[in-house]
Amino acid sequence: MTNAETAIRISALTVRYGRKTAVDDVTLAVPKGSIYALLGRNGAGKSSLVRCLVGQQKPTAGAVEIFGEDVWKRRGALMERVGVVSEEADAPPDMRVDQLAAFSRSLYSRWDQAAFDDRLRRFGIASRGKYGDLSKGQKKQVSLALALAASPELVVLDDPTLGLDVVARKSLFEEVIAEMADRGITVLITTHDLAGVEAIADRVGILAAGGRLVLDEEMEALKSRFRRVRFATQPAALAGGNLRTTAVRSWGAGTEAVVMNYDELAFERFRSASDVSAAEITPMTLEDIFIAVTGEGAPS
Repeated sequence: MTNAETAIRISALTVRYGRKTAVDDVTLAVPKGSIYALLGRNGAGKSSLVRCLVGQQKPTAGAVEIFGEDVWKRRGALMERVGVVSEEADAPPDMRVDQLAAFSRSLYSRWDQAAFDDRLRRFGIASRGKYGDLSKGQKKQVSLALALAASPELVVLDDPTLGLDVVARKSLFEEVIAEMADRGITVLITTHDLAGVEAIADRVGILAAGGRLVLDEEMEALKSRFRRVRFATQPAALAGGNLRTTAVRSWGAGTEAVVMNYDELAFERFRSASDVSAAEITPMTLEDIFIAVTGEGAPS
């Protein structure tokens, strides 16, 4: 992708804390107007990457660009175009919600007070309530309303559903993020709510232990190449093909495996050549794929 087509470009990004590597040589690009889900288990480096993305932390090596400009060098100008919802929502506890909005309004030239007020009404939050009296989920919702009221071109959501109940999570994924996508806003989201993000993300990146990016592709392409296959035979049946498998285990008298390069025609040729009489093939959810890629027995 060219710079004109890219909202975020991360090049060979590395973050180290002493001898510990949190992000290891990560390169990825996020197209404008897309929703990109960055996934990883706790400690995989997601928050370190996000801090570098929004210019809060200088990486050990590599570069981050937003809209073709270096974040570290141009942070002041770029943050006018970026809305951020941090993992831990925080503000002075004695400030009222409307005071937080007034402070934010002074920082953003494209502030949309009507949109902020409307979103508060949808969330059921009183504008004159003190921030410290809000629940954890309500604080996250206020942070989201503040971020969106700045009329951003890019929104970075760091685990936005943390602390939200089922109804609020559904509202965020189905209403807020869908609305941003319809308006052409680019979204980068880190989350553990894989079922929620599966329905909305255009592209997925997965960080494994040590901050390595082990997967970066379009959601539909990812789901089309992963299958759970149950064979009625023992593992020797897998040796005859070019199947890339993980999470191979016994299944009754046979074998269950996750196939990472599934193709229907190629698999039929393999099954015929291997004399495999029966195989049960099922699609996998994003959560299934995530566990296969990052869990025990995952490919290195």
